[in-house]
Amino acid sequence: MSAETAGPETLGHLSDEPKGEDPGTKGRTITGKSPLRIAMGRLLRDKIALVCMAVVLFFVFIAVFAGPLQKLFGVNTDTVLPAQFLELGGVPRAEYGPPYGPLTMEHPFGIAPRTATDNLAFWLEGAQNSLQIAAIATILAMLLGVTLGLLGGFLGGAVDRFLTFVTDFFLTLPFILAALTIAPIINERFRDSPNYATVQVVALIGVLAGFGWMSVARLIRGEVLSLREREFVQAARVMGMPTGRLLIKELLPNLVAPIVVASSLMLPAFVSAEAGLAFLGIGVTTRPSWGQTLNQGISFFEPYPLYLYQPLIGIVLLVLALNLLGDALRDALDPKTRR
Repeated sequence: MSAETAGPETLGHLSDEPKGEDPGTKGRTITGKSPLRIAMGRLLRDKIALVCMAVVLFFVFIAVFAGPLQKLFGVNTDTVLPAQFLELGGVPRAEYGPPYGPLTMEHPFGIAPRTATDNLAFWLEGAQNSLQIAAIATILAMLLGVTLGLLGGFLGGAVDRFLTFVTDFFLTLPFILAALTIAPIINERFRDSPNYATVQVVALIGVLAGFGWMSVARLIRGEVLSLREREFVQAARVMGMPTGRLLIKELLPNLVAPIVVASSLMLPAFVSAEAGLAFLGIGVTTRPSWGQTLNQGISFFEPYPLYLYQPLIGIVLLVLALNLLGDALRDALDPKTRR
């Protein structure tokens, strides 16, 4: 065909381009992100969460390496200095550290009034015992709460009614009253036992876990009640998947977010509860504890306030960081959150 019969040549128009394509995205590949990656991205962009995570990791490091840190500073809980290190009234002299004297490497946190033991050693072991007890109690409470919540929510019927009754019954029991009742019995029963220190720790963990699983069970039960009607659960039932495998392989992975958030909020509550029970004298009394130091430091608040502030600052920082980190995890794992 000649140029005369072909007609005039026309230029393309922008509207002739394929719709839905952005010229700036040509050559790029769009990759999807898993919910976990999206949550981690949100968490890493949260400055408050990063600061709280650093504080929590600092206390975890102290709890794990409390023994080597004591050797590094050359202190231990058995060190008892002579009486001449104390002023009248049991207050440490100024030359043995703060608050009346300069910081010394021999006793960076000073020495305790009346006993002249090293404050840093007791602070390190107090952090270790508090986190150890709270972490074990959190794990046990989560295991119990998740198991009962899964069974009650999925099986329903008489099983759900019975587990709901047990949960409500435990919720009616006051925690402090139960601890006040159980502690004297254990002290009287195992006072002369060579394993009394271990029994006391196990009893405290049992009390914390035994009165902390109910909120988790109710949370998981509610989630399972909505998940068991989903298509993937119905398909697994039709395929004849065993109940145990269905709970573990299908339902449990969809409950990771509420489990993580619940455990991150339960841990600081148990840290506070352990310190509070030790302060009342019904917690762990055979090991160093921040609560014990608080109890002893009240009588020296005016002449030696540092003795009270050291464990108080540790408890406040740890509990506040754990709570804020738990809130950040909840926001990061919630797909409806816009931050």
